[in-house]
Amino acid sequence: MADTQVATPANRRPRLLAALLSLGLTVFIIAALIIFLPRFVSYGDLWDVLKSLSWFELSALAVVSAINMLSYGPSLMAALPGIRYRAALAATLAATASTTIAPGGPTVGLGISYLMLRAWGFSRSRITLALGLVTVWTQLATLSFPPIAFVLIWLSGESDPFLETLSLVGLLLMLIGVGAVFLVFRSASVARTLGDAAAAIASKGLRLVRRGPVGWSGEQFARFRADAISLLRERWHWLTVTTYGGHLAVYLVLLVSLRAVGIGGDEVSIAEAFAAWSIIRVLGGIPILPNGIGVVEVGLTTALVGFGGDEARVVAAVLIYRFLTVVLPFVAGAIAGALWRRYHPGVVEQTRFAAATTSTPAAS
Repeated sequence: MADTQVATPANRRPRLLAALLSLGLTVFIIAALIIFLPRFVSYGDLWDVLKSLSWFELSALAVVSAINMLSYGPSLMAALPGIRYRAALAATLAATASTTIAPGGPTVGLGISYLMLRAWGFSRSRITLALGLVTVWTQLATLSFPPIAFVLIWLSGESDPFLETLSLVGLLLMLIGVGAVFLVFRSASVARTLGDAAAAIASKGLRLVRRGPVGWSGEQFARFRADAISLLRERWHWLTVTTYGGHLAVYLVLLVSLRAVGIGGDEVSIAEAFAAWSIIRVLGGIPILPNGIGVVEVGLTTALVGFGGDEARVVAAVLIYRFLTVVLPFVAGAIAGALWRRYHPGVVEQTRFAAATTSTPAAS
């Protein structure tokens, strides 16, 4: 690992500019949304829909919101043997909160998770392995949703040209990703070559912002491969189930939001709601704006209205969905981020995997 560089005015300037640019873009998008929403529905109609929610509907929204936030921890538990649920939930929520306000998106979130897990006593190699696998599984799951949505729409006897195109693109990208993972896992030499290439590209990017080269190389990729194979042999199914479960918990919030505002299956079916959500899940994952602000709201509203949803109720459902899946996790993550130093998980449980990795050169 490379030594930590001392922050100076020169290398802080790019970060400050990136933060200001991110903030400016976010403010611009929010302002654009305020102007854009009346094209779909008046604020009066929107308020009428929101205030018509019954206690039962509000309770249902609260339940699915809680399920969604509680689903943040299990995937990290699957990838990092020995971590307890409370610690995994806190680390994941804090990382998610940081991606909402900080430029750099997922990279910043990974850094927050790494900092917390390192302070709790996990080794560098185990943290890197866990976060790497969670990231890879998350991206592959996200790319798999449009093809799944296409199959669901096809089984329902409907068709959508845009969804078909995006499904093919998603399927292609997913196959490329699976192929890359397969090549890395199959051969240490391929992992070493890809690692050297990635390190060279990253170092060139860092030079553009006057930073030194990365402190890793293809050798670390080869060690990562060996540790990943050892972990996945025992836990790949848990990692897969928890990753998909976390994503589908988010979709459940959208579906319940649609039904709570009165959009029934005759307007937007379960398959159509999943199709709209899967499309926006891919587009919103592009790290242009924090949490896809603006892109998700406009895209999801357009897709759901296109499927036949009432405009006022769709806008209300999308705003409820975004509040429950962005604002509430952000608040919970901010609290977790503020209090994490007070929480000490104690001695990390030893597992067969932990014992195996600590005996290899990859462990720190």
